[in-house]
Amino acid sequence: MSTYQADLDHALQLADEADGITKKYYRSSNLQIKNKPDNTPVTQADLEVEQRLRTIVVNQFKEHYLGEEGAREGVGGRMWIVDPIDGTKNFIRSMPLWGTLIALNDGDETVAAAVSSPALGRRWWAAKGLGAWTRDVDGSARRVHTTAVEIVADAFLLCATPLQPWDKTPSSEQAVQDLLASAWRWRAPGDMINYMWVAEGAADACFEPYAKQWDIEAPKLIITEAGGSFWTNATAKTPANAERIIIATNGPLADPIRSALHL
Repeated sequence: MSTYQADLDHALQLADEADGITKKYYRSSNLQIKNKPDNTPVTQADLEVEQRLRTIVVNQFKEHYLGEEGAREGVGGRMWIVDPIDGTKNFIRSMPLWGTLIALNDGDETVAAAVSSPALGRRWWAAKGLGAWTRDVDGSARRVHTTAVEIVADAFLLCATPLQPWDKTPSSEQAVQDLLASAWRWRAPGDMINYMWVAEGAADACFEPYAKQWDIEAPKLIITEAGGSFWTNATAKTPANAERIIIATNGPLADPIRSALHL
Protein backbone atom coordinates (compact mmCIF):
# COMPACT_ATOMS: atom_id res chain seq x y z
CA MET A 1 0.00 0.00 0.00
CA SER A 2 1.25 3.48 -0.82
CA THR A 3 2.57 5.60 2.01
CA TYR A 4 -0.03 8.17 0.97
CA GLN A 5 -3.17 6.00 0.97
CA ALA A 6 -4.18 7.25 4.43
CA ASP A 7 -3.69 10.82 3.26
CA LEU A 8 -5.87 10.16 0.24
CA ASP A 9 -8.53 8.69 2.51
CA HIS A 10 -8.45 11.91 4.50
CA ALA A 11 -8.77 13.98 1.32
CA LEU A 12 -11.85 11.99 0.30
CA GLN A 13 -13.30 12.38 3.79
CA LEU A 14 -12.94 16.15 3.47
CA ALA A 15 -14.54 16.02 0.02
CA ASP A 16 -17.54 14.18 1.46
CA GLU A 17 -17.90 16.83 4.15
CA ALA A 18 -17.70 19.63 1.59
CA ASP A 19 -20.28 17.99 -0.69
CA GLY A 20 -22.74 17.76 2.17
CA ILE A 21 -22.57 21.52 2.61
CA THR A 22 -22.39 22.68 -1.00
CA LYS A 23 -25.31 20.49 -2.12
CA LYS A 24 -27.43 22.03 0.62
CA TYR A 25 -26.90 25.54 -0.76
CA TYR A 26 -26.68 24.90 -4.51
CA ARG A 27 -29.71 26.44 -6.27
CA SER A 28 -30.92 27.83 -2.94
CA SER A 29 -33.11 30.92 -3.22
CA ASN A 30 -31.79 32.12 0.16
CA LEU A 31 -28.07 31.93 -0.59
CA GLN A 32 -26.21 34.73 1.17
CA ILE A 33 -23.59 36.44 -1.01
CA LYS A 34 -21.02 39.11 -0.16
CA ASN A 35 -18.16 40.74 -2.06
CA LYS A 36 -14.62 40.28 -0.80
CA PRO A 37 -12.05 43.13 -0.85
CA ASP A 38 -10.86 41.98 -4.29
CA ASN A 39 -14.45 42.38 -5.58
CA THR A 40 -15.00 38.65 -6.05
CA PRO A 41 -18.03 37.00 -4.43
CA VAL A 42 -18.09 34.70 -1.44
CA THR A 43 -21.17 32.80 -0.27
CA GLN A 44 -22.20 31.25 3.02
CA ALA A 45 -21.48 27.89 1.38
CA ASP A 46 -17.82 28.87 0.78
CA LEU A 47 -17.49 29.99 4.39
CA GLU A 48 -19.18 26.95 5.90
CA VAL A 49 -17.05 24.54 3.90
CA GLU A 50 -13.93 26.43 4.97
CA GLN A 51 -14.91 26.37 8.63
CA ARG A 52 -15.86 22.68 8.61
CA LEU A 53 -12.75 21.47 6.78
CA ARG A 54 -10.44 23.62 8.87
CA THR A 55 -11.96 22.19 12.05
CA ILE A 56 -11.41 18.60 10.87
CA VAL A 57 -7.85 19.25 9.70
CA VAL A 58 -6.76 21.03 12.87
CA ASN A 59 -8.66 19.07 15.51
CA GLN A 60 -8.86 15.58 13.98
CA PHE A 61 -5.87 15.31 11.63
CA LYS A 62 -3.66 17.58 13.83
CA GLU A 63 -2.24 19.22 10.71
CA HIS A 64 -2.02 22.68 9.17
CA TYR A 65 -4.65 24.36 6.99
CA LEU A 66 -4.65 27.09 4.33
CA GLY A 67 -7.93 28.12 2.71
CA GLU A 68 -9.00 30.63 0.09
CA GLU A 69 -11.42 32.37 2.43
CA GLY A 70 -8.71 33.41 4.86
CA ALA A 71 -8.41 30.50 7.28
CA ARG A 72 -4.81 29.65 8.10
CA GLU A 73 -3.55 27.38 10.83
CA GLY A 74 0.17 26.69 11.06
CA VAL A 75 3.05 27.20 8.64
CA GLY A 76 5.04 24.64 6.67
CA GLY A 77 5.12 20.91 7.30
CA ARG A 78 1.97 19.04 6.33
CA MET A 79 -0.44 21.65 5.03
CA TRP A 80 -3.94 21.10 3.64
CA ILE A 81 -4.67 23.67 0.92
CA VAL A 82 -8.35 24.15 0.12
CA ASP A 83 -10.54 26.13 -2.24
CA PRO A 84 -14.02 25.59 -0.74
CA ILE A 85 -15.78 26.41 -4.00
CA ASP A 86 -13.74 26.94 -7.14
CA GLY A 87 -16.15 28.60 -9.54
CA THR A 88 -18.20 30.57 -7.01
CA LYS A 89 -19.76 32.74 -9.73
CA ASN A 90 -20.98 29.59 -11.48
CA PHE A 91 -22.29 28.29 -8.15
CA ILE A 92 -24.24 31.52 -7.61
CA ARG A 93 -25.85 31.32 -11.06
CA SER A 94 -26.68 27.58 -10.73
CA MET A 95 -24.21 26.62 -13.45
CA PRO A 96 -22.83 23.20 -12.45
CA LEU A 97 -19.16 23.89 -13.35
CA TRP A 98 -17.77 24.31 -9.82
CA GLY A 99 -16.06 22.12 -7.28
CA THR A 100 -14.18 21.85 -4.00
CA LEU A 101 -10.40 21.56 -4.36
CA ILE A 102 -8.49 19.76 -1.60
CA ALA A 103 -4.75 19.06 -1.52
CA LEU A 104 -2.20 17.96 1.06
CA ASN A 105 1.30 19.38 0.76
CA ASP A 106 4.03 17.55 2.66
CA GLY A 107 6.90 19.98 2.60
CA ASP A 108 7.42 21.07 -0.99
CA GLU A 109 5.36 18.37 -2.71
CA THR A 110 1.67 17.63 -3.09
CA VAL A 111 0.97 14.05 -2.00
CA ALA A 112 -2.83 13.69 -2.00
CA ALA A 113 -5.66 15.53 -3.70
CA ALA A 114 -9.37 15.46 -4.40
CA VAL A 115 -11.58 17.59 -6.62
CA SER A 116 -15.29 17.09 -6.01
CA SER A 117 -18.04 18.44 -8.26
CA PRO A 118 -21.36 17.18 -6.87
CA ALA A 119 -23.50 19.23 -9.26
CA LEU A 120 -21.94 17.23 -12.10
CA GLY A 121 -22.03 13.99 -10.13
CA ARG A 122 -18.26 13.72 -10.59
CA ARG A 123 -15.15 13.46 -8.44
CA TRP A 124 -11.43 13.14 -9.24
CA TRP A 125 -8.59 12.14 -6.90
CA ALA A 126 -4.95 11.17 -6.78
CA ALA A 127 -2.12 10.30 -4.40
CA LYS A 128 1.58 10.25 -5.10
CA GLY A 129 2.43 6.98 -6.79
CA LEU A 130 -1.19 5.78 -6.97
CA GLY A 131 -2.26 7.36 -10.25
CA ALA A 132 -5.28 9.56 -10.89
CA TRP A 133 -8.87 8.39 -10.71
CA THR A 134 -12.40 9.60 -11.25
CA ARG A 135 -15.88 8.59 -10.18
CA ASP A 136 -18.36 8.79 -13.02
CA VAL A 137 -22.04 9.72 -12.77
CA ASP A 138 -23.00 6.03 -12.53
CA GLY A 139 -20.88 5.69 -9.39
CA SER A 140 -18.15 3.60 -11.00
CA ALA A 141 -14.48 4.49 -10.57
CA ARG A 142 -11.86 4.41 -13.30
CA ARG A 143 -8.25 5.40 -13.66
CA VAL A 144 -7.67 8.42 -15.91
CA HIS A 145 -4.82 9.23 -18.28
CA THR A 146 -3.84 12.22 -20.36
CA THR A 147 -3.68 11.96 -24.15
CA ALA A 148 -0.74 11.37 -26.48
CA VAL A 149 -1.44 14.27 -28.87
CA GLU A 150 1.90 15.78 -29.90
CA ILE A 151 1.14 18.81 -32.09
CA VAL A 152 -1.02 21.85 -31.45
CA ALA A 153 -2.79 21.48 -34.81
CA ASP A 154 -4.32 18.23 -33.51
CA ALA A 155 -5.03 19.49 -29.98
CA PHE A 156 -8.17 20.42 -28.09
CA LEU A 157 -7.15 23.38 -25.90
CA LEU A 158 -8.99 24.91 -22.94
CA CYS A 159 -8.35 28.33 -21.45
CA ALA A 160 -9.77 30.53 -18.73
CA THR A 161 -9.82 33.57 -20.99
CA PRO A 162 -8.17 34.62 -24.26
CA LEU A 163 -8.57 38.30 -23.37
CA GLN A 164 -6.77 41.21 -21.70
CA PRO A 165 -5.38 39.58 -18.50
CA TRP A 166 -2.67 38.01 -20.66
CA ASP A 167 -1.32 41.46 -21.51
CA LYS A 168 -0.35 41.83 -17.84
CA THR A 169 1.94 38.79 -18.13
CA PRO A 170 5.16 38.05 -20.09
CA SER A 171 2.84 36.62 -22.76
CA SER A 172 0.16 38.63 -24.58
CA GLU A 173 -3.43 38.48 -25.72
CA GLN A 174 -2.23 38.20 -29.32
CA ALA A 175 -0.01 35.21 -28.50
CA VAL A 176 -2.94 33.45 -26.84
CA GLN A 177 -5.26 34.13 -29.76
CA ASP A 178 -2.64 32.92 -32.26
CA LEU A 179 -2.18 29.72 -30.26
CA LEU A 180 -5.92 29.05 -30.09
CA ALA A 181 -6.32 29.76 -33.80
CA SER A 182 -3.66 27.14 -34.58
CA ALA A 183 -5.38 24.40 -32.53
CA TRP A 184 -7.81 21.79 -33.80
CA ARG A 185 -10.45 23.08 -31.34
CA TRP A 186 -10.64 25.28 -28.27
CA ARG A 187 -13.12 26.34 -25.61
CA ALA A 188 -12.98 28.53 -22.46
CA PRO A 189 -15.15 27.04 -19.68
CA GLY A 190 -12.59 28.06 -17.04
CA ASP A 191 -12.10 27.05 -13.40
CA MET A 192 -11.43 23.51 -12.16
CA ILE A 193 -13.17 21.68 -14.96
CA ASN A 194 -10.43 22.66 -17.44
CA TYR A 195 -7.83 20.76 -15.44
CA MET A 196 -10.01 17.72 -14.86
CA TRP A 197 -10.81 17.39 -18.56
CA VAL A 198 -7.10 17.46 -19.33
CA ALA A 199 -6.44 14.80 -16.66
CA GLU A 200 -9.04 12.43 -18.09
CA GLY A 201 -8.10 13.03 -21.72
CA ALA A 202 -11.19 14.94 -22.85
CA ALA A 203 -8.87 17.83 -23.71
CA ASP A 204 -5.12 17.99 -24.32
CA ALA A 205 -4.01 21.13 -22.48
CA CYS A 206 -5.26 24.18 -20.60
CA PHE A 207 -3.75 27.44 -19.42
CA GLU A 208 -4.65 30.53 -17.42
CA PRO A 209 -2.91 33.76 -16.34
CA TYR A 210 -4.22 34.44 -12.81
CA ALA A 211 -4.48 31.29 -10.68
CA LYS A 212 -3.67 31.28 -6.97
CA GLN A 213 -2.17 28.49 -4.93
CA TRP A 214 -5.47 27.01 -3.73
CA ASP A 215 -6.69 26.93 -7.35
CA ILE A 216 -3.93 24.66 -8.56
CA GLU A 217 -2.50 22.38 -5.85
CA ALA A 218 -5.15 19.65 -6.23
CA PRO A 219 -5.34 19.80 -10.06
CA LYS A 220 -1.52 19.72 -10.27
CA LEU A 221 -1.25 16.32 -8.60
CA ILE A 222 -4.22 14.83 -10.45
CA ILE A 223 -2.82 15.88 -13.83
CA THR A 224 0.73 14.72 -13.14
CA GLU A 225 -0.46 11.38 -11.74
CA ALA A 226 -2.53 11.01 -14.92
CA GLY A 227 0.69 11.32 -16.94
CA GLY A 228 0.57 15.02 -17.76
CA SER A 229 2.74 18.04 -17.03
CA PHE A 230 2.12 21.14 -14.94
CA TRP A 231 4.11 24.37 -15.33
CA THR A 232 3.84 27.63 -13.41
CA ASN A 233 5.91 30.78 -13.19
CA ALA A 234 5.40 30.79 -9.41
CA THR A 235 8.23 29.81 -7.08
CA ALA A 236 8.31 28.43 -3.55
CA LYS A 237 8.48 32.03 -2.32
CA THR A 238 5.40 33.22 -4.25
CA PRO A 239 2.63 34.15 -1.77
CA ALA A 240 -0.40 31.85 -1.86
CA ASN A 241 -2.72 34.68 -2.90
CA ALA A 242 -0.45 35.99 -5.68
CA GLU A 243 -1.56 35.41 -9.26
CA ARG A 244 0.46 32.97 -11.34
CA ILE A 245 0.45 31.62 -14.88
CA ILE A 246 -0.42 27.94 -15.28
CA ILE A 247 0.09 25.64 -18.27
CA ALA A 248 -1.23 22.11 -17.76
CA THR A 249 -0.79 19.62 -20.59
CA ASN A 250 -0.77 15.98 -21.56
CA GLY A 251 3.04 16.12 -21.57
CA PRO A 252 4.03 16.24 -25.26
CA LEU A 253 2.33 19.62 -25.72
CA ALA A 254 4.15 21.34 -22.83
CA ASP A 255 7.07 22.76 -24.82
CA PRO A 256 5.06 23.78 -27.93
CA ILE A 257 2.51 25.68 -25.82
CA ARG A 258 5.11 27.40 -23.64
CA SER A 259 6.95 28.43 -26.80
CA ALA A 260 3.77 29.77 -28.42
CA LEU A 261 3.00 31.81 -25.31
CA HIS A 262 6.63 33.07 -25.02
CA LEU A 263 6.96 31.62 -21.53
